[in-house]
Amino acid sequence: MDAWIESFIAFVDRNRDWLPLIMAVFAAAENLAFLSILIPSTAVLVAIGALVATGAVDFMPLFIGASVGALAGSIISYWLGWRYGAAVLAMWPLKNHPEMVEKGKITFNRFGGAALIIGHFTTVFRPVAFIMAGMSRMSVPQFMIWNTIGSLAWAWLIPKLGEYGGDILGWLWSFV
Repeated sequence: MDAWIESFIAFVDRNRDWLPLIMAVFAAAENLAFLSILIPSTAVLVAIGALVATGAVDFMPLFIGASVGALAGSIISYWLGWRYGAAVLAMWPLKNHPEMVEKGKITFNRFGGAALIIGHFTTVFRPVAFIMAGMSRMSVPQFMIWNTIGSLAWAWLIPKLGEYGGDILGWLWSFV
């Protein structure tokens, strides 16, 4: 997987003009119920964030693309939960991860709308957080408020962690 991520980073470096679209696709996949289990988008966002530290890419296109993608993926998941309900949880790959579904139910029941923010940042809860919101018939305005806060925070923080990590590594490298 590391080789794949390295080659992807090289691809992004060569195709900087496409960065918002590339980040939107990866962020949407990360926040979409089924793909979030399969695609290492968080690692990609952190790695691309490290490119910001080198000056290879600008942060704002990365942030804008990741924000749009996070919103799109989570809204689609919400719609799937609203439209298909529990049947979505019985589909692959979620049916193979009942612990994620159970943790999702517990977290959503405990924290309500704030669980959507939590969902953006937790690997085990992300695949089901937005589906749970749809299944529970959370109102669209309430979902959009909580989800927008979570999407923007996630799209800002995850690449920033990579950027700060890249800054620290660059600083440490200056002593070598």
